[in-house]
Amino acid sequence: MSDSGFDADAFSIAILRTLAEAPGEGGMSLPRLGKRLGQGASVVMRQLTLMGDAALGGVRGPGWVRVMQLDDRWVAHLTDAGRAMVDSLPADENRS
Repeated sequence: MSDSGFDADAFSIAILRTLAEAPGEGGMSLPRLGKRLGQGASVVMRQLTLMGDAALGGVRGPGWVRVMQLDDRWVAHLTDAGRAMVDSLPADENRS
């Protein structure tokens, strides 16, 4: 468990790794992220909410991601804490 009380489960790790693959600092739109992960945008948004820095139930999230609305699109970005988390993950043999 991390200092924030949030465990990095398989879905969270998949999100972090997918966002880390986004070019530059551009982030990734929720529909694109959902498509890459094989999940609906609403499922992805719920998980991103847990992975942000908002306090839910009095417990602050780990702050690995931030979600912003740009014009009419919701875009997810890794934070510095999220990049550090990705860098600390073991290599994934299933990725090419």
